[in-house]
Amino acid sequence: MEAGNILIVEDERKIADTLKYGLSEHGYEVEVAYDGKIGQRIFGARDFDLVILDINLPGVNGYDLCRYIRQKNNKVAIIMLTALNTLDDKVEGYESGADDYMVKPFEFKELLLKIRVQLKHVLQQQTPMGNTLKAADLEMNLDTMEISRSGQKINLTLKEFQLLEYMLRNKNRVLSRVDIAINVWDTDFDSNTNVIDVYISYLRNKIDREFDHKLIQTQVGTGYILKENAS
Repeated sequence: MEAGNILIVEDERKIADTLKYGLSEHGYEVEVAYDGKIGQRIFGARDFDLVILDINLPGVNGYDLCRYIRQKNNKVAIIMLTALNTLDDKVEGYESGADDYMVKPFEFKELLLKIRVQLKHVLQQQTPMGNTLKAADLEMNLDTMEISRSGQKINLTLKEFQLLEYMLRNKNRVLSRVDIAINVWDTDFDSNTNVIDVYISYLRNKIDREFDHKLIQTQVGTGYILKENAS
């Protein structure tokens, strides 16, 4: 049996109720909200490990609700489940704070796999690992999820943290977009998707912008590298 507290915010009652039944059968504790405002109230009233979020919601739309959730809790996992399937829709979903994005119609088994992957990440953040990752003057404490550079504290979202952790574990090594997609998002993005580039830009703004030595560098035609030593 699985474990985890899940909030479903979905205005199509048949989908919401079916998801609740299926996830409850796998041992998850599930709450359902049929509009954005109710979802916002429920999220504020108790702790959740993961949120499944539609976009076209009455009351508060999914993008705004996602931003609200992310402001309140940067560790909770968020999966957007929606009929909106353009690249712009997906980019806005990730930019608003989603960790994964799934398009309707969908297979329950695939959603269940994504939930397990995201909850694994959440559990890893909650479990002390007793070590620190470093590159030059950048430090990541895996026990406390604190990041600093030259003593200056840096705040990251959960997905930004996961991306930076992967790059730190592979510092001085060129990472392709496929490498990053598989190891950070647990999926293989379509080659035309620029979600990874967007998140690299977020990290650069937070860890490199104020410093002369730029840790994250682009390898044209290949990918990205977190380079410890200036060259």
